[in-house]
Amino acid sequence: MKNQLLLSLFLFISNLSIAQFSEQTENLEKYEGFFNFHYSEVEDKILLEVDKIDTEFLYVHFLTTGLGSNDIGLDRGQLGGTKVVRFEKAGNKLLLVQPNLDFRAETDNELERRSVEQAFVRSVLHSFEIEEQEEGKYLIDFTPFLLQDAHGVSRRLQQGGHGSYRVNRDKSVLALENTKAFPENVEFEALLTFEGEPSGRTVRSVAPDAGNLSLIQHHSFVKLPEDGYEKRIFDPRSGAISISYMDYSTPVYEPITKRYIVRHRLEKKNPEAALSEPVAPIIYYLDPGTPEPVRSALLDGAKWWNEAYEEIGFKDAFQVKMLPEDADPLDVRYNVIQWVHRSTRGWSYGASVVDPRTGEIIKGHVSLGSLRIRQDFMIAQALMNKPFSENDDNHNQMMEMALARIRQLSAHEVGHTIGFAHNFAASANSKASVMDYPHPQFELKEGEIDFSNAYDTGIGEWDKITVKYSYADIPENTMEKAFLNSVLTEAKERGLQFISDSDARAQGGAHVNAHLWDNRGDAAEELKEVLKIREKAIDNFSEDNIRTGEAYSVLEDVFVPLYFFHRYQTEATVKIIGGLDYNYAVKGDGQTVVETLDRKRQEDALDALMLTLKSETIAIPKQKLKLFPPRAFGFNRSRESFKSNTGVAFDALGAPATASEMTLTLLLHPQRAARLVQQKAIDGGQVGLEEVLEKLISGTIKTSQNDAYLQEVQNAVNYNVLQYIMNLAVHKNSTPQVKAISNLKITELRDWLKKNRNRNKAARLQLLREIEAFERNPADFELKLNVPKIPDGSPIGSYIDLRR
Repeated sequence: MKNQLLLSLFLFISNLSIAQFSEQTENLEKYEGFFNFHYSEVEDKILLEVDKIDTEFLYVHFLTTGLGSNDIGLDRGQLGGTKVVRFEKAGNKLLLVQPNLDFRAETDNELERRSVEQAFVRSVLHSFEIEEQEEGKYLIDFTPFLLQDAHGVSRRLQQGGHGSYRVNRDKSVLALENTKAFPENVEFEALLTFEGEPSGRTVRSVAPDAGNLSLIQHHSFVKLPEDGYEKRIFDPRSGAISISYMDYSTPVYEPITKRYIVRHRLEKKNPEAALSEPVAPIIYYLDPGTPEPVRSALLDGAKWWNEAYEEIGFKDAFQVKMLPEDADPLDVRYNVIQWVHRSTRGWSYGASVVDPRTGEIIKGHVSLGSLRIRQDFMIAQALMNKPFSENDDNHNQMMEMALARIRQLSAHEVGHTIGFAHNFAASANSKASVMDYPHPQFELKEGEIDFSNAYDTGIGEWDKITVKYSYADIPENTMEKAFLNSVLTEAKERGLQFISDSDARAQGGAHVNAHLWDNRGDAAEELKEVLKIREKAIDNFSEDNIRTGEAYSVLEDVFVPLYFFHRYQTEATVKIIGGLDYNYAVKGDGQTVVETLDRKRQEDALDALMLTLKSETIAIPKQKLKLFPPRAFGFNRSRESFKSNTGVAFDALGAPATASEMTLTLLLHPQRAARLVQQKAIDGGQVGLEEVLEKLISGTIKTSQNDAYLQEVQNAVNYNVLQYIMNLAVHKNSTPQVKAISNLKITELRDWLKKNRNRNKAARLQLLREIEAFERNPADFELKLNVPKIPDGSPIGSYIDLRR
């Protein structure tokens, strides 16, 4: 009898629990999918049904709406992070737990796996009180999770020095427009208002009320992919992006760190066929908010990749379509190319939602900055000969060049999201990859600038290699490593080289072929050609480079990319000084491991660089200065304008000072100087730091001009030269050898200035004063040049690149 009463009581309590569950949700809007959930409009609350305990799934978060500032970097559609998570029950709570996948034991031995899990910390992302429960199912209030700053907006603003903000819960609500449920994913959104005090002008320049920033954040819970995906090993020569982790079940005689490439899942319907449709094609969808003719250009450029997939036996495996108007671009079921607006020009980028366990790409998401096309349009406008002399609607050639760049940009950023890194050596291999940063290519034909080959069309030969490495089927009865090595051997035999990001940077970079925004194989020769094109375009430049009725301040802004047209080729050329040729070589592949560049090539590069420090090259012709009056009312200087030390007047001496500083800050970089000392020590016949400094001083400070204007321009350059040599002599990153040689050249220059009393007296005496002050207190020296800041340049399309 007692047992019957206990059983009846248990059934009563269980039924009561089920009834309460039903009563709490029966009048709420229900969403059924991967997780069921309910929305209460009265309480603005989401109740989540959790029926998967200890089952792993993906958690992804995005920004649905952006702040609109490139400097802050909080863009519409920005991917925030991808995590494998699971719900675990602990007492009356559910914990959302992120396991530590950086350290694993990939073995069938459960105790061995557990030993690794217990050795490394995991993370509890959130805790939920259990509201109700029934058999294997728990009801939790999911609202606090959605109203937290998962994307780290407050942290980004504070770290960037843009102000102190935090979420105001009273001004934050759930957003239902894109809160949806599907069988394999559920999507949630919330509008968060960040309240605080801005610092500086950046936030104020984009927000209607800088004290209240309201952004929509997106959260996705996604079913993990089905089994069957095959991981593919990473090779540093492949150009593929990778994941890595430590596998403690690895035999001691093998590497413990495992590296695998990231890629989409792609399988043939008919594995036996040379050309087969895929089981599921890779489809990218374009943001329908993109206007024409940009829309068509982006579609065309992204479709270039299908050629590479066809070459490895997949028919129509890579497709590009318009995103359905009712679809959410942040829904993980869609690979998306999104057109993103900001208040200033900035980088575009491609990011991916990747399964951290395997490297499988779940979703590719491309963000393309809408203002970049205007930069290419302006470059064309500046270099054309009197484009608006007869017709203010004569913009077709400029628009075609800008659209050609957009096609290439679309292919480039999609390339990142299908798994490929930058290849900045491609320009030296006949433009072998869209994963390089291309500079518009112009030529002088019969004394005029030719625009017909400004940008390439289609993917390159290197791109086909990377697709083959990452996506081609491994032939039957062939070992994976053997096949992949054969692909890389093919690349080597075709003279294709892969060099990526850090090796290509002008600050400290040293690779002879890997440069950003350059063209052709010989950087020094290309710099000379670029300077000739620049000279011709400046000679042609006139009021007819703007439309009738436009302010002359617009003409000045159009002149900016023309005046600094040589900036990127200068960066490429300077890397030859103390430069190296090397590969991401592995034992047995037969590639060049590392070689110092020969003396003549370095000398030729130095000769080309000296042209950028000569007043004849960088002085703006006197007759052109009449085109640049003080700024018109309502047309204030911006970050992309010439800056001035002359008040409202155009600074004719400041622009050359800025241009020369651009060269000097790269040429006299402490790391480059140290390489010059090293290469001279190893090979006495090589170029050394002392020779570079002597050539620099002889070609600038020890020269003179008969024309007073050109001499003042040269004086501005000379002052910068001295300042940068003194900076090298005391810089915290300069080696003792670099400091010794720099100080020697300063002493020799002081003696020379004292002897040559009849030359350029005022400027000579000022240089002497600078040297004497430096020698009295070298520790007090700081590089403080009163040189106008260079206007924004990169990206063509400010100095800001996961993958860009």
